[in-house]
Amino acid sequence: MTVRILPLPDTATPPAPDRGIGALTTDRGNLPLDSVGVHASITGLAAGVEVVQGFRNPFDVPLEATYIFPLPDRAAVTALRMEADDRVIEGTLKERGQARQDYDTAIAAGQRAAIAEEDRPDVFTMRVGNILPGERVTVRLTLNQPLPFETDASGSSATFRFPLVVAPRYIPGSPLDDERAGSGVADDTDAVPDASRISPPVLLPGFPNPVRLSITTDIDPAGLPITEVQSALHVVAEEGDGERTTVRLQPGERLDRDFILRLRYAPHESAALSLVPDESGDEGTFTLTVLPSGDARPAPRDVVLILDRSGSMQGWKMVAARRAAARIVDTLRTEDRFAVLSFDTVIERPRDLGPGLADGTDRNRFRAVEHLAALHARGGTEMLAPLDEGCALLADSARDRVLVLITDGQIGNEDQILAHLAPRLNGVRVHTVGIDRAVNAGFLNRLASIGQGRCELVESEDRLDEAMELIHHRIGAPLATNLTLRPDGLDIVPDSVAPSRLGALYPGVPLVIGGRFRGKASGALSVHGTSADGTAWEQHATATTTDDPAAASIWARAHLRDLEDRYTVGGSDDLERRIVDTSLRFGVLCRFTAFVAVDSRVVAEGKAPHRVVQPVETPEGWAAPRVTPAAFSPMFEAAPMGFDGAVQGAPPPAGAVHGAPPPAPAGPAAAMPGPAGAPPPPRAAMPGPVHGSIRPPAQTGYGAAPPAGPGPRARHGRRAQPPTFAQEITEALERLRNVPDDHDQRLQHLLSDVLPTLESLISRMEARKQKTTALTALRDDLRRLHPSSEPARVQELWARSLEVLTNEASGSSRRPFWKRTR
Repeated sequence: MTVRILPLPDTATPPAPDRGIGALTTDRGNLPLDSVGVHASITGLAAGVEVVQGFRNPFDVPLEATYIFPLPDRAAVTALRMEADDRVIEGTLKERGQARQDYDTAIAAGQRAAIAEEDRPDVFTMRVGNILPGERVTVRLTLNQPLPFETDASGSSATFRFPLVVAPRYIPGSPLDDERAGSGVADDTDAVPDASRISPPVLLPGFPNPVRLSITTDIDPAGLPITEVQSALHVVAEEGDGERTTVRLQPGERLDRDFILRLRYAPHESAALSLVPDESGDEGTFTLTVLPSGDARPAPRDVVLILDRSGSMQGWKMVAARRAAARIVDTLRTEDRFAVLSFDTVIERPRDLGPGLADGTDRNRFRAVEHLAALHARGGTEMLAPLDEGCALLADSARDRVLVLITDGQIGNEDQILAHLAPRLNGVRVHTVGIDRAVNAGFLNRLASIGQGRCELVESEDRLDEAMELIHHRIGAPLATNLTLRPDGLDIVPDSVAPSRLGALYPGVPLVIGGRFRGKASGALSVHGTSADGTAWEQHATATTTDDPAAASIWARAHLRDLEDRYTVGGSDDLERRIVDTSLRFGVLCRFTAFVAVDSRVVAEGKAPHRVVQPVETPEGWAAPRVTPAAFSPMFEAAPMGFDGAVQGAPPPAGAVHGAPPPAPAGPAAAMPGPAGAPPPPRAAMPGPVHGSIRPPAQTGYGAAPPAGPGPRARHGRRAQPPTFAQEITEALERLRNVPDDHDQRLQHLLSDVLPTLESLISRMEARKQKTTALTALRDDLRRLHPSSEPARVQELWARSLEVLTNEASGSSRRPFWKRTR
């Protein structure tokens, strides 16, 4: 077999690895993450992937490294392994709270440990603790993922997409007073209570390549007639023996864009039902694939097109988005009605088209295209309001209703948007078009799934024309709607089918359904629906038994994603328990579980390890972060510096609000010794901020307004922040514990310290709409306390105060961030 590898034309040469703006080096490197290796084995239409992350400690104190990184949103993470000092520790999947407790306990005890947590379907956090000075620790993650594929008259194509960087995301909402959920640079808000977990610091522009990246992909067609392999964004080399092909990434590439391979197949029939029994033989996993053919003339449609024009869309993305939107407008007919909404922090419409839906006449379509041509990127990404308005416009249930969102998806409040929209769609089909080289595929796929539509990802202008052909079919009439699944001789486990919403069937878009069955591995399945002309539609498939060890984990990930989306819309303890049980049973990571590996040997004693957050690349095609000259000053200069690299008291950089996006955020991370030739800092000194990463003035995302003034800065340069409610409660608890065991002193302290503290806390927490039940009950009892109260009553309230403040300080009265619903 001969396979042609088609790379893109050569792009600009990456920065020289030896030196760059802001580059400072040590004999042992400068950042904890020194290598990322991806090895994928593609068999047919599924891929098994091993991700290897190498961490090294360049300092003379034990280190805890935190790395916020992406994985494919449909991938099932099934194993973690930590390797250090010739020791191999297999990770265990546990309920998330227990895993975090086990990790923290191990770190406090001086043991090596690693923990992997899911914060979004495609954003994860790895923490590796007690890495000894000069030591290297390797963490391996094992994944299984399906390959999405399309089909047309000339054949089929499958896509292997592996993301390599978490792009900066817009964080709306008001900052929370609670303790931060993570180590990222964005503040947690009421709209994104875990913003600090999805906002890694960003490397300075020109910083030398800090991470060795290797990607190897072995391709086994498994009988499929593969004809071509195309690399979309990277230059690759290939080798093969006629049956299998190996694709390797060229050395020196940076982790700044998705790795994408497209596999082209000759025409073939893929409608099939495969059954994979469990080892026990009592149950198994089924996968039904239906490849539709034909076309249907659409009924009169109402189409709302929503275009993201926020700051992160600047450059080629804005050009591609305008072209995509204009192509969609051009497909409308006179009997269609439509609206075009463009948004950043405000919503704009084409002139003269009015507030409602306009007829799809030539004049109205011209006005819409004219409006699109004048758009440029600016401002923040306030996405909820235009989506809500778009749903409100699509109220006529007698017509085919379609909403199309064109965006890079770089927002943090995904759960808030999905929870708000899900009950409002009411038959509206939602299609998403993601335009970016580091796209937020997790959110766009979730939104399309809830809206029973499709998601199309565009990574370059070269890809746009091909993608628009697919999008044109998707916004047209579906071949069949109201799909249901009917088994024949196959006992399906109730509520196990994934996706739970079968949605509609579109030309060229395969329908892939997974689920669980009981008993004998035999039988058939039929998909029934209603065709575009109102007649019955049916597709039948007879089962064949196969041996696919990845089938169960791929199904479990899809099922868990469905359950998590249900939890987002209306969380319940029963649903949470079901998610945890499913995750643990099938060994697949989810938002309520975590993989943790703990070395039994104690290697570090004494101080807690120094914490470092690994900075990430600026995604290719994004504006480089803007920095002041002070950002490149040696660490120990007299001028005081903050984590943003700016001299204290300097005004915020220009361009923070409109036009180009403001500087990409960065945050607390590792320290650097001075430049080559400069005397090194004292080895006893605790490392400080990273040179080579940047943090802007306090803000909540691209396009957010800078603070009103520079404000005071705390020691080490971090902007001083008011204490959180949890910190205030902890301080009150410490004062309470330090009062001597004396009746008069305890009575005086309850009245003069605890009661006023509670009065202040409760009023501010209620203003933030935070729960204060236990604190309010204690305050009310303390209000009734007086100097003549019996000693027993004082002792009772003293004990009550200790208990309530302890519970509040430990957070036992607040739901963990991963259990919150928006």
